[in-house]
Amino acid sequence: MPHLTRGTGSTTSTGVRTALGIPGYAHPLVAPAQWAELARPGTPLDWVVLDVAAGPGSRPDPHCVEAVVRLRTAGVRVLGHLDLTYGARTLADLLTDAHRHLDWYRVDGFLLDRCPTERAELFEVRRAVGTLRAISETAHVVLGHGSHPHPGYAENADQLVTFAGPWSDYRWSQVAEWTADYPPDRFCHFVHGVPLGHLDEALRIARWQGAATVYFTDRTDGGGRTNPWETMPGYWDDIVSRVGTGVSE
Repeated sequence: MPHLTRGTGSTTSTGVRTALGIPGYAHPLVAPAQWAELARPGTPLDWVVLDVAAGPGSRPDPHCVEAVVRLRTAGVRVLGHLDLTYGARTLADLLTDAHRHLDWYRVDGFLLDRCPTERAELFEVRRAVGTLRAISETAHVVLGHGSHPHPGYAENADQLVTFAGPWSDYRWSQVAEWTADYPPDRFCHFVHGVPLGHLDEALRIARWQGAATVYFTDRTDGGGRTNPWETMPGYWDDIVSRVGTGVSE
């Protein structure tokens, strides 16, 4: 069994209701059917990330505009991808990309990918988030750490991605104790290489660790050679039918 640590919860049911956060599929021109599927009514989506070309690209893309309009018409929140490069990205460059996302695609917020985790970088990340909120007051901001950061980051965003990695690590993972001070809707888990037969187990882990936004896929990173998030899971219908319902222990 996974090593789970959670300060709250029932022994019979977690009580956590989950939704899907889509880290960013391939370009809509390459994967039109996948983007169309995301706009299907009733799909339990929290948000979808738009990553045109490691960000918004250098000019408006009509295929992306069409995909975003379809999603927003369906009531789906769209986040623009911003790369912090672990703190190496300048604020000016970050804001240029943010303005492009807002002007060209009317995004509802941002995923700050490759976000630092250490306390030393907390001030600069706080500054970046504050500036993003100044140009878009209602922006939904997600910090894409990929692991548990210093707890101070939880005060600076709407959500944190506290796990992003393979199933082989996730099934034995432990949650940081400080996360018990926050509701599950503050945390996201992205897990690749999850076999269909372990999908229910993965959902139980997320719920017991207090992550309400998840993305599980059977795709793998090919040993770091491919992006496992670009393609829809082979069991998409299965995960849609499971997410959003309670899982009892």
